[in-house]
Amino acid sequence: MRSIKKTEQKNGIVEAYIYQKFAQRFAQMSSGLDYCQTHNKSTFKLDEFLALFWNEPGLRRSIDKIYEIVVYSLFSALVEALEVSVEVSLNPAKSEILKEFEDFAKRVIQLSPKQTSIKLKARINRVGVTNAADRGLDMWANFGLAIQIKHLSLTEELAENIVSSVSADRIVIVCKDTEQKIIVSVLNQIGWKSKIQSIVTETDLLNWYEKALRGKFSKTIGDKVLKKLTNEIKVEFPATYTTDFMKFYKQRGSDKLKDKNWEVDS
Repeated sequence: MRSIKKTEQKNGIVEAYIYQKFAQRFAQMSSGLDYCQTHNKSTFKLDEFLALFWNEPGLRRSIDKIYEIVVYSLFSALVEALEVSVEVSLNPAKSEILKEFEDFAKRVIQLSPKQTSIKLKARINRVGVTNAADRGLDMWANFGLAIQIKHLSLTEELAENIVSSVSADRIVIVCKDTEQKIIVSVLNQIGWKSKIQSIVTETDLLNWYEKALRGKFSKTIGDKVLKKLTNEIKVEFPATYTTDFMKFYKQRGSDKLKDKNWEVDS
């Protein structure tokens, strides 16, 4: 009651405004999570899901992260479904070096004179929750692949930043269809096209999602893709699935404050 009274007296106007902005953002982001949870592999449509973010100004700022989650969910599910494996082995001619650095090999590479090769499950990993302005690596695979999600216009400066910030020689760029020719042109101009393994467009993603959810192998892949999609949204935007913030928001009395000079845009 004390905090509500304080808010009503408008002593907490700035604090309340900030909390109201957070509450608005969380409510908007929840619409994306709700779509995933209320649709199954028969009804989920990637273009509809993405439209939620393109058409809502409050969500549009998160579109790069959503595309990253969309790509990760599909790519990682397909790599798992294909049961891809990676073998790590050393050159037998280098056995003397192995003996010299046996402790390094065992602790870092997991190889030893008795075990000179190992087989691992192929994996694609997200770098993690990062700043939206980050231009570097978005995802990496333990089979030497780096993946960059690009949904802004690619300039020569940004292209140089992408390639120079990622040490991998095999880079996949995911972009809008309209950006593909521009990206190829820019990469050719700066002489770095050889580092780009392939360019995946939004049309490719739509086709692959359709196959994964409703194609011949949808029973194996479909639910896995949607589960990953839902889980990654929860990790990236944790407030979308918890009531803790809203409880705190109301306890502070921030929802009761009204002032024409501090109104939150709808």
